[in-house]
Amino acid sequence: MKAPPPEFSRPIEVARLRRDEQSFEIAANKAERAALAKRFDLMALDSLTAVVRLGQIPGGLFRLTAELDADVTQACVVSLAPVQSWVEEGFTVLYGGGGEAQEVNLDGAAETIEPIENGVIDIGEAVAQQLSLALDPFPHAPGAAAPVPAGDAKPPSPFEALATLKKQNNSKE
Repeated sequence: MKAPPPEFSRPIEVARLRRDEQSFEIAANKAERAALAKRFDLMALDSLTAVVRLGQIPGGLFRLTAELDADVTQACVVSLAPVQSWVEEGFTVLYGGGGEAQEVNLDGAAETIEPIENGVIDIGEAVAQQLSLALDPFPHAPGAAAPVPAGDAKPPSPFEALATLKKQNNSKE
C-alpha cells in the first residue's frame, strides 16, 4: 500500500543542488496547515515557516539544517481548553544513499542518516516531522488541574495500602 503524499511537501532534487550550501525559505499555506493540524491532532496551526539550509558534505552525504517557527493551538489534556504556544526549533538531518537509515559518527556524535528516496529530499516533510517532535505532549491550560477525589480524605498511598494488607495477613496466622 502506497503511503499518502506529505501534507507539506517541498521536494528538492539532489542532482540539481550545487556543491555549496543552499538556503530555502518555506511556509505552509492555509490548506497545508489545516492538513498538518489534522495529522498532528492540533486544534489549529496558524503559521508554519522555516529557513532550511541544504548542502553536500564529505562521503556523499547531505546535511539539512533548519530553524522552524510555528504558531499552534493544542487541546489541554485536562480541560480540553485551547492552549496556544509558539514553537521555535532548530534541527539537523543527514541524508545519504538509498536503503535503510543508518548511523555514522560525525563531530563525535552518532547521527542517523535518512535515505534519499528517488533522488529527492523533501525539506517540507522534514520540517513537518520536526514540528511533530517539538509539540508539547501534555499541554495544560493556565489553571487547569487534575480532578481531586470527592471529600477531604486523601487517598492512601500504595505503600500504606500494602502495609494494611500485610497487617491483615499477619493477624490471620
